[in-house]
Amino acid sequence: MLENLIQPFEAAINQFKKRDQLEKVLPAIGYFCTYTPIEVIHAAGFTPIRITGDAGAVEKAYAHMPDFICPFMKRALEKALNGKYDFLSGVVQGYSCDAACGAVNIWRDAIGGGIYHTLPLPYNSNPEARAFYKSALNEVVEKLNALGGSFSESKLDSSLGLYTEIRNILLDFYERSFKGDLPLSTQQMLTLIEAGAVSSPEAYLDMLKALKTHLRNANAEKKQDIPVMISGSLVEDPTIIEMIESSGGRIVADDLCNGYRQLVPAAADGGSPVDRLINRYIQRMPCPARSRAEDRLAPLIELMQKSGAKAMILIIQKFCTPHLSDYPSLLKAFKEKGWPVLLLELDESWQPGGQIKTRLESFFEMVGA
Repeated sequence: MLENLIQPFEAAINQFKKRDQLEKVLPAIGYFCTYTPIEVIHAAGFTPIRITGDAGAVEKAYAHMPDFICPFMKRALEKALNGKYDFLSGVVQGYSCDAACGAVNIWRDAIGGGIYHTLPLPYNSNPEARAFYKSALNEVVEKLNALGGSFSESKLDSSLGLYTEIRNILLDFYERSFKGDLPLSTQQMLTLIEAGAVSSPEAYLDMLKALKTHLRNANAEKKQDIPVMISGSLVEDPTIIEMIESSGGRIVADDLCNGYRQLVPAAADGGSPVDRLINRYIQRMPCPARSRAEDRLAPLIELMQKSGAKAMILIIQKFCTPHLSDYPSLLKAFKEKGWPVLLLELDESWQPGGQIKTRLESFFEMVGA
């Protein structure tokens, strides 16, 4: 029964993947990072599509970028070079990590398209920073309009409302998960979110509303495994999730940029639609690429406490410098709270070997002792 409820989301993902090498079927703009203001893209008349890497070998991409780039960026370029993103009208990227922003220039040279733009984002939260952000957004709007878009503040207001409703439903699912009351697995939650990244928000919202109705009175299966939180950039393959849960862990929360982190807050206050947009992205749950480790501690500790997690597992993509740089500070702070931390590093294959399985089993034995 539950599998049938998830099927529309899986179908949306599969339909998107079958779009390989086809002519453009919708005006779409790609983006790498969830700091990209997708509401602006949507308000201009385009469908925002999050670019993914997925698991697999890297061959062609090495002619354009060095080995010491994270698997996500290498695999994303590999897919683009193989024609997987030919339908995109271009890429808009909110400035986050250096690798993603440098990749925009590589895509412009190697792939081509109507627009390749890196949106500078302020690090501060003051009037000057907001004025700078507003000016940067105007530049994006001008480029989107030149590509055939038709942005207006009234359309932005509608887009903000649409994405707020989407985020609120997903956050409601997470709140139920924290209480042990959601009959969805971690992988199913990530499937829901992935479907939204490759679908029109209008169709996606209808799917979420239908699922929410079906789950209203559903009960979650009670498990006795050790509750843990996972943290990292993107998890693009279910193997590591399955390995964690088959080794004695029960994932009750996540701090992933393709999970909970991108949803908080669902919206923000402000006078005009542009002000609300700016406030929402400035107030976002902090990411290692955009903030210091000490700024991340409070929301992570709150998430641990809210979910009842007893330990944290950091799932790091190889060469992901921002997440690796935060590890010593997070390890120290979590140990002081009595929460063990395990670091796992994966390459572009996303296939954890037997050594990781052994480390997970030992880790959960230690936590449960």
